[in-house]
Amino acid sequence: MTGERFEEKFSEVAAQVRSKLDSASGCHDYDHTRRVLANAVRLAEQLPEADLRIVRLAALLHDVARPEEMAAEGKLCHAELGAKQVIPILEKAGFEPELIRHVSGAVLTHRFRAKRIPATLEAKIVYDADKLDSLGAVGVGRAFLFAGRVHARLHNTEREAVNSPAYSREDTAYREYLVKLRHLPDGMLTEPGRTIARERAAFMAEFFRRMNAETGLDANMPS
Repeated sequence: MTGERFEEKFSEVAAQVRSKLDSASGCHDYDHTRRVLANAVRLAEQLPEADLRIVRLAALLHDVARPEEMAAEGKLCHAELGAKQVIPILEKAGFEPELIRHVSGAVLTHRFRAKRIPATLEAKIVYDADKLDSLGAVGVGRAFLFAGRVHARLHNTEREAVNSPAYSREDTAYREYLVKLRHLPDGMLTEPGRTIARERAAFMAEFFRRMNAETGLDANMPS
């Protein structure tokens, strides 16, 4: 497939993804996909041995099944379902089978909680690109968007957060930070990803330190 033809088909797939994700929740909508795509291209530019076509398509499609997972309140895995959904999407667009296989594999392994290990450089880039959007100022904003969606509290203590289930009133942005987000830099799979992740994680640590101070939760106040 020529470069011009690839861009034409990429735009067609992007339109399909946008149509599906524009109505998704704010933390996993098409804006999130666009940021992940930008992150992935930024990382790939520093890792020129990667196939940018695979990186771009996998980043574009990584959350294609996220609406189904959200509707099921986490009872199904959007990475597993998405890896299946991308195959007919890309086949219909006319992409070659080997490229489709790699894109599907990257979608399957991009999820943090699934504990699947990305097998290719392209899959590692997409994994890191997705995690970068969970860190820094954007990560703080997304964590609060999700907490609001499940009607969680604005903030809680560390004990309340880590000892409470997902999708509960205690599933705050702080819980997401403690349970998942603060650990992301150590699990990044590319050197450029680790560098950016550490800087963004430092910002989040300072944000929640301030949140604890301003809410009085660092003074052992009674709840």
